[in-house]
Amino acid sequence: MPFVLYLLALAVFAQGTSEFMLSGLLSDIAADMEVSVPAAGALTSAFAVGMIVGAPLLAALGLRMPRRRALLGFLAAFLLAHAVGALTTSFGVLLATRVVGALANAGFLAVALTTATALVPPDAKGRATSVLLGGTTLACVAGVPGGALLGQLWGWRTAFWAVALITLPALVAVARAVPADTCAAGDVPAEAPTPARLRARTELRALRAPRLLVTLLLGALVNGATFCAFTYLEPLATRVTGIDDAWIPALLALFGLGSSVGVALGGRLADSRPVPLLAGGTVALLAGWVVFALTAGNPVAVVVCVFVQGALSFAVGSTLISQAMYAATQAPTLAGGFATAAFNLGAALGPWAGGRAIAGGLGHRSPLWVGALLVTLALATAGTAWVTGRRRGSADGRKETSPAT
Repeated sequence: MPFVLYLLALAVFAQGTSEFMLSGLLSDIAADMEVSVPAAGALTSAFAVGMIVGAPLLAALGLRMPRRRALLGFLAAFLLAHAVGALTTSFGVLLATRVVGALANAGFLAVALTTATALVPPDAKGRATSVLLGGTTLACVAGVPGGALLGQLWGWRTAFWAVALITLPALVAVARAVPADTCAAGDVPAEAPTPARLRARTELRALRAPRLLVTLLLGALVNGATFCAFTYLEPLATRVTGIDDAWIPALLALFGLGSSVGVALGGRLADSRPVPLLAGGTVALLAGWVVFALTAGNPVAVVVCVFVQGALSFAVGSTLISQAMYAATQAPTLAGGFATAAFNLGAALGPWAGGRAIAGGLGHRSPLWVGALLVTLALATAGTAWVTGRRRGSADGRKETSPAT
C-alpha cells in the first residue's frame, strides 16, 4: 500500500477520535452543560447529521478542487471547530461546532476515499479502504479511551483540545504528501470547470444502480446499530453492569481493539469473499446484540460482548464501504460521499433512537435491543434484494431465450 494512505489515516484518526469520544464523556458534558444524558447524546447525532449533509455536497465540490487544497481546507475547518467547542459554555454553540466539524470531516473523508482507491489497483479497493479506516479503529483503541481519560482527569474540554492538537501533524502530512495539481475527480486540471461539471452529472447518473443503493441502505442500518449501542456504552456499563468509572477508558479501548480486528478481517476478505463475510457477519452481529442485551448485568459477559461486537460491526461496516466503491466504479468521488452520508445517517438515527428508548423509560439496556432491531431490518433488506435480483435474473433469462417475434 502507498505510504500516503497511512498519512491520510492519521487525519482519519483525529476525526474518528472526535466522532467516537463522546461515548466516554456524555455524563460529564451533561452535568457541565446542565442537560440530560439523552440530550447530550444529541451531540453525536448532530455530528452525524453534518456528515450526512456534508458528504455528498462537499464531495461534489471536491470534484473541482485540487486534492491537497480540498483536504487541507477541510482539516483546518475541523481544527477550528474543536477549538471553539473546547472554549464555549453554551450547549447550543457546542452543538453547532459538532455540525461544522462533521461537515469538514465529511468533505475530507469523501476526497480521501477517492484518493485512496485511486492510488491502488482496481482489485485492491478493499485493502485501501481498510488502511484508511484503520485510522478510525486506532481512534477507538487509543483516541477514544485517551479522550475519556483526559475527561476524567481534567474535564471533557481537554479531549476537544487534544483532537485539535492531533489534527496539526495531519495538516503537515497532507501538505507534504498529497499531490497539488490534480482534482479529486482524477487527473483533471483544477482550472478546467467544464469537465468537472460533466463528471459530476455522469457520477450522479451512476449512483442510481440498485446494487449501490441497497449497499448504502445496509450500511446505514448496520452503522445505526453500532452507534446506537456504542454512544450509550458508558452509562450502560456504569449504571447497569456496575463497572466503576475508572475502567471506562479500558472498556472503550477494548471496543477499539475489536474494531481493529474487524477492519483487518474485512481488509483481507472484502476483495475476495465479500458475500460470505457480509452474510455470516451480519447474522453473528444480530446474535451478538441480543446476547449483549440479555447479559448486560454481568461484567465478564459485557467485556466479551464489547470486543466481539466491535469486531463484527467494523468487519461488516468496512466491507460494505468497499462494496459501495466497487458498485460505483463510474462514480468514485460521489460514491465515497454518499457512502459517508449513508453510514452517518445510521450514526444519527442510532443515537437518536437509543436516546428515545432511554427517555421513554426503557432503561440504559434498551439501546442494545434497538441495535438488534436495526440489524434485523438490514438482514430483511438484504434478503428482499437477493430474492428480487434472482427473480429479475430469471425473467431476463427467459426473455433472452424466447423466440423472436
